[in-house]
Formats: sequence, C-alpha cells, structure tokens
Amino acid sequence: MNLYTTKQRWKIFLLTLASVIVIITLWYSNHIAARIRAEERQKVELWSEAIKRRAELVVFTQKLFDELKTEERKRVDLLGQAYYIIGEAPENADLTFISNLISNNSTIPVLLFDDKGNLTISANLDQPDSNEVYIDSLMSAARSKNNMVLLTQVGQKIYYDDSRLFRQLQSTMNDLINSFISETVINSASVPVVVTDSSQTIILKKGNIDTLAFATPELIASKLNEMKAVNTPIEVVLPGQGKQYIFYEDSEVLQQLQLFPVLQLILIGVFLLSSYLIFSTFRKAEQNQVWVGMAKETAHQLGTPLSSLMAWSALLETQGVDKSSLEELNKDIDRLNTITDRFSKIGSKPELHEVNMTDSIKEMIDYLDSRVSKKVVISVTSENAAITAYINKTLFSWVIENIVKNAIDAMDGEGKLNLNISQENNRVFIDITDTGKGIPKKQWQTVFEPGFTTKKRGWGLGLSLVKRIIKQYHEGRIYVKWSEPGKGTTFRIEVRG
Repeated sequence: MNLYTTKQRWKIFLLTLASVIVIITLWYSNHIAARIRAEERQKVELWSEAIKRRAELVVFTQKLFDELKTEERKRVDLLGQAYYIIGEAPENADLTFISNLISNNSTIPVLLFDDKGNLTISANLDQPDSNEVYIDSLMSAARSKNNMVLLTQVGQKIYYDDSRLFRQLQSTMNDLINSFISETVINSASVPVVVTDSSQTIILKKGNIDTLAFATPELIASKLNEMKAVNTPIEVVLPGQGKQYIFYEDSEVLQQLQLFPVLQLILIGVFLLSSYLIFSTFRKAEQNQVWVGMAKETAHQLGTPLSSLMAWSALLETQGVDKSSLEELNKDIDRLNTITDRFSKIGSKPELHEVNMTDSIKEMIDYLDSRVSKKVVISVTSENAAITAYINKTLFSWVIENIVKNAIDAMDGEGKLNLNISQENNRVFIDITDTGKGIPKKQWQTVFEPGFTTKKRGWGLGLSLVKRIIKQYHEGRIYVKWSEPGKGTTFRIEVRG
C-alpha cells in the first residue's frame, strides 16, 4: 500500500466521520427545533382560541347590557305611571304599592317636568336639583342616550339617565374591550399580530411587528396577504366596533429556529472549508520547505564527489587512458553537473529564456534515446519548426525526462512515444503520447499528487515534481489530455510562447 492510497483512505474515513457528526448534529437540532415549533404552535392555537372565547364573552356581556337597558326603560315607564297615579289619585286611595315602587328606585337618575316645563320631581342626582347648569347638562345627556317618557294624559315629561350600576358596568365593559384588544396584540406567544377592520385593509392596531410603522397601502396589503398565507385570520365581533379580523404569523423565535439548521450547516461548512484551506496552506508550505531543503542538500552532497570525478578524469587523461572511455566518463560527469544544477535551482526563481522548442526537445530526446530500450521508438513532431517559448532549459529538460521515463515504464520498455509541439496565440503546447497501459479517468488528477505511484518500488514524486516545475517556475499547466486503459496516455504541457 503506497502513501497516496493510505492518505486517500484516511481522507475518506475523516470525511465519513465528519458527515456523520454533521448529520447527527443537524438531526438533533431539527428535533429540538421541531419540538419548540410544536410548543409554539400549540401556544398560538391556545391564544387564538382564547381570543374567540373573549370575543364571545364581550358579545354576551353586551347582550346583557342591552337587556339591562331595556329593563331600565321599563322601570322608568313604570315610574312615570306611578307619578301620574299619585298626582291623580283620590285622597283616600291606598298608594302603598305605588310609593314603594317609587322609593325602590335608588339607582336611576330621574327628572320629572310638568306641562309648563317646571321641574317637579328629581331622584338619584349626583348634585342638587337647584344647580341649573347641572340639570341642563343632565337633560342633554339623558336626551342623547335615552328617549324621553311623555305622560300624555297630563303633559308631563320624564328624563332619565343610565343607572349608576349600569354606568359602572358600561365602564367595566369598555375597559374589557380595550383590555381585550391590548392583550390580543401584546400576546404571551409573542407572535406578530395585526388587527384590521371588516374590509381587512385598515390596520386598527398591531403588536410585535415594526415593519408596518410607515408602510404604504401596497406594502400593508402585501404583508397581510403573507400573514394570511401562514395562518387563517381570526374573525371577532366586538360591541360598538363591529366585525374585525386578527392576522398573525409565526413568532420571530420560531422563524429563527426554522432557519437555524440551515445556518448551522453553512457555518459548519465554512468552518470545515476554512480549516481545510488553512491546513492545506500549511501542508503545502511544509512540502515546499521539504522540497527546497532536500534539493539544496542533494546539490550540496553531489558537489564534492563531482569535483573529485572531474579531477580523476583529468588525471586519467594525462595517463593516456583510452579517449572513448574518457568521453563516456565526461558525459556522465556532465550529466551529474546537470542534475546538480537542477537541484540547486529548486527554491529560487529560475531565469526563463526564449528558446526554440523543437530544437531543445530534440536535444533532450537525443540524450535519452541512447539510454533507453531500442524497442521504444521516440519521435518529435512540430507544426512549425520555429516555435519558441520561455523556459529554463535545465528544469524543463527534467520535466521531459521524467514524463518520458514514466511513459517507457508504462510501455514495459516496448512501444511508441511521440512528442508533438504546437502553438495557439501566445501558448505553446507539448503533447507527449505513449502506447502504454493508460490511466483510469478517476486518476487523471491524482497522478500529480505526492506519493501516488503504480510501481512497487516507486516513491510517487516524479510527476509531482514535474507539476511543481511547470506551475511554479514556468507559470504553465500540465495535465492528462487523454488516456484510455490498454491504449495509452497523452500528457499536455502548456507554457508561455
């Protein structure tokens, strides 16, 4: 099992574990939100039912007041008849019942005027009947609220006002209605509430909602339609105010709870992504340091034996050693010099020069051609022999060498290898095509990862180094352009032309 496979398995394990944690967290959050939502809904339903009950109570109370008012009218009519009987009764008549009827009126304010408009009898007044201003105001108030009782037989008139008990009950009734409306809009469920008239267009009162403070009629209508879509408006009928409608929607807390799982998922995603990017940045920085440190140390370690080999070559030349052998030795020394130069350039910004790509790649291939199996046919083609690109020949030759060696390994030392050079605008393309084993499409990206290898003894660093040289030092791209298992692979390199 290679390093890349192990890393991939750990990634899958950690991703699965993170997914399980996220799912459990979201499930539990949704569970809690659902419970609170159910409790909130139950509270709203109880509140709306209480509204209906209170409205019914107000209507019932108003009916009682109307009946009480009718009863008081009947009592005043009886009082008028009693006053008439007393005034017209014979001297010896038994008026006990009539007297009791009049004396039992201890609550209804009464003013009795004769046919000439003089006040003859008053009862249950808050001020003396000698106060003409008070009497006039009482008459006006009585006339506005109750019809006058006219004793047609004698032309007398009776003005009466609501009884003290009735007025106290009426005040209580008004307080009850005001309290009902206030408790409706300022409810224990803390839901946004709007009370409208019977047309459902005019807002009479609102609570727990600020968006309608200075809204236009269009915005008000839009908001009421939104609230109607959430919950059916509650219809109530209030005495003296007619039919009204109560609109309400979910509380702000409930709305936030509904959004909480989504926000939590987003926050978890942002946290995981940020963590991944941070650690990925650190990991890449550490890899760069390892690459640079290893390359510099390799160049340094090669320097000493290379100098020694150059000295031995010069010594052997003075001793008359066969020149062909010395030439091969010097080629290998030059090769070591090239390798040392390559490692020394890692970590520092190399100089890029405009070079002829056809000639340069042919030169690189010529060196490799003599060192690979004769069963491998390597060819270099170009759509234009004058194509140039900005490269560092030392590092770029390392790229070509790595890809060619990987291709030869993929062909098991037998097959065809073609390097085609083309240009489009200011981009130069080098397509390296082999007839090897091919690469599965799912591995097209991972072949460039450090540690990825299909060789039993490979380290999986070659293509990773190639990508680093092309991307970081040449500001180019390298990728698998085409591959099919059993037929071959095409790597494409893009550099600036």
